[in-house]
Amino acid sequence: MERTMSVEEKIRRAEEIYARRNNCNYANTARVRVNGKEKKDIKVFKKLIIQIMICLFIYGVFYLVKNSNYIFSEDFVNKAKEVLSYDTNFGELYNNAKNAIIGFFNKEEQADNTQVNNSEQGNEQENKNPAESETKTENQETENTNTSQDGIGGTAETQEPAPVLSEEEQRIQTIKNTTSFIKPVEGPISSKFGLRNPTTKTVPKNHTGTDIKANTGTKIKSATDGEVVLASSEGDYGNHLKIQIGEVSVIYAHCNKLYVKQGDKVTQGQEIAEVGSTGNSTGPHLHFEIRLNETAIDPEKILQL
Repeated sequence: MERTMSVEEKIRRAEEIYARRNNCNYANTARVRVNGKEKKDIKVFKKLIIQIMICLFIYGVFYLVKNSNYIFSEDFVNKAKEVLSYDTNFGELYNNAKNAIIGFFNKEEQADNTQVNNSEQGNEQENKNPAESETKTENQETENTNTSQDGIGGTAETQEPAPVLSEEEQRIQTIKNTTSFIKPVEGPISSKFGLRNPTTKTVPKNHTGTDIKANTGTKIKSATDGEVVLASSEGDYGNHLKIQIGEVSVIYAHCNKLYVKQGDKVTQGQEIAEVGSTGNSTGPHLHFEIRLNETAIDPEKILQL
């Protein structure tokens, strides 16, 4: 009974016959084991790995969709549509960039050429007229010396800087720019603005206005135009008025009678009250007070009392 030969033995036998016919030595070739089952197992393993990777990718996509609040939000989609809607002309962009680069290099070449031409022209002029250039420099030096001596040209005259105003000076200037003032009543000043040493305990040491001494019943004129924003008889000021014009307010205190009421419009020089001694007062007088945004200012620095 003839023995069946395997595929490997058949290949080896065929190689021996081929070698004898060609009179060459036969070299044992490496035996390759052909196993269809193993190839099938490798293919199945590759398919399994691919399927696992696909599953992981799908899982990752679902994870991003579930846990991301921005990627697929309406705002993101609208921005993506806006970007995609742009019609980008890459050819035009290329041409613009090319022209810009060429223009840049052309400008540099022109600048270099102008510098060279200027330097050549200067050298030619110096070579042609050396005596003339020397006379020009001498004339310029003499002009500079003359102007420096006369104070014209050369060293410029320094202007004195504007004086810096203090806060009080700025307030005074603002009040003067807002309105004009007249003296509200005739009489001597009995107490000035600022700190004082009163003989009566009820009189405050810090005086926020100027006291003008006058007899009871003397007519008080409005120092400015304005609106009566307060007409009251309460407090240490007794019967008093507050007239407002812009940010400036004027107070007339310790009056005997008030001729106007809150809300009235008054004009400069109008009689608005009578001198008295109401409230915290030691005698008949007018307490005249000027304020800017509720900050008291010395009236004597605004007008002559």
